[in-house]
Amino acid sequence: MNIPGARPPTPQELVRVAERITFLYVEHALVSRKDSAITLTSDHGVVHVPAAQLTCLLIGPGCRVTHHAVMLIADSGTSAVWVGERGVRFYAAGRGLTRSSRMVEAQARLVTNTRLRLAVARRMYEMRFPDEDVSQLTMQQLRGREGARVRRIYRQESVRTGVPWNRRDYRPDDFDASDDVNKALSAANSALYGVVHAVLVALGCAPGLGFVHTGGDLALVHDVADLYKAETSIPVAFDVVAAQPSDVAAHARRSMRDAMVEAKVLERCVADVRRLILSDAEAAIDDEWRNVVALWDGGSGTVSGGTNYGQGIEDELVDW
Repeated sequence: MNIPGARPPTPQELVRVAERITFLYVEHALVSRKDSAITLTSDHGVVHVPAAQLTCLLIGPGCRVTHHAVMLIADSGTSAVWVGERGVRFYAAGRGLTRSSRMVEAQARLVTNTRLRLAVARRMYEMRFPDEDVSQLTMQQLRGREGARVRRIYRQESVRTGVPWNRRDYRPDDFDASDDVNKALSAANSALYGVVHAVLVALGCAPGLGFVHTGGDLALVHDVADLYKAETSIPVAFDVVAAQPSDVAAHARRSMRDAMVEAKVLERCVADVRRLILSDAEAAIDDEWRNVVALWDGGSGTVSGGTNYGQGIEDELVDW
């Protein structure tokens, strides 16, 4: 059957997620489509965004999204994330780039085995603090080390910038109730979460199956985002407040975008997630982008899908 319209691109024809723009936040605009570009129309005019070059579109309040825009976003492997005011609350997300279940199967295998899950948690800690030997630490000891390290980072950034710091105070139901540095942290972290979520979905991981965080639908997002906060969102938040902008959240998002580009967060995130979840042999096989239809054959085997395996069996069936 011939389907009208242009043929959607295959994953192999698209720009890999590690090579894309990090994220774009939009609010109070019409999100539509013209050819292969997303159009953003507001009182300030019209902006064209190449969809296949974008990793994550953060859709804020006051937006209307057309059906054609969603079709292009889905075909391009771009994650659409619906967020709250100032981009600091996560509501929903769209489909990512991958067509394979290999990553999520490997992830589930690690999460459901206590010994393997602890090994991944240790590797995450080693990636953040490479000068420590954590090979024998329990989860309780890892949490204690992490808490002490993070408190020290906050104090160091406070001294560096001269911005007072008391404690992390994030109120999801009242953004303005926090002080400026906590507002900046919330906005910067939200941008980081959006990008990490887009990478995880693009690779085919389950965002809710975390190794350190657990119980929430973004557990793995929080796990992976923690790998980059010390060099991105935390210093960005303190620098933003030190600059005394009129709109802390907007300034934090722009500064976070630049910080993630400079730190190559997208490229590193793809490599880090694959290294955490896949063995060296598995990581050498790059098939997340291949359309796979297979059937489980018992044990660890599979057979091709789309094949009738009932030939010669009809005569053995009982005629009820």
